[in-house]
Amino acid sequence: MKIAVDKRLFWFLKEDTELDLSNKTHLDMYVQQTLVKGRTSDIKRLIHTVKPSDFAESFGRVKNFLPEEVRRFWEDWVGDTDQHPEKNTTLS
Repeated sequence: MKIAVDKRLFWFLKEDTELDLSNKTHLDMYVQQTLVKGRTSDIKRLIHTVKPSDFAESFGRVKNFLPEEVRRFWEDWVGDTDQHPEKNTTLS
């Protein structure tokens, strides 16, 4: 899925640039820039555009590059993306 970038958020990209959200690099840039610089309307667009599983995966990759307060807020919402499911060790 391709989206046109908002120059307010992506001032560093050429005019009329599109991001291909199927490309993990583009997705990560979109998520990171929107969470850090976006308004409520930008974040709503992000949430409606990106599948929750793709958002959580991308967040796991970019969270260390977010300001601490932004990272903490979204970690509470997304959950701990570093946490691995515990194996069932109960014997039957």
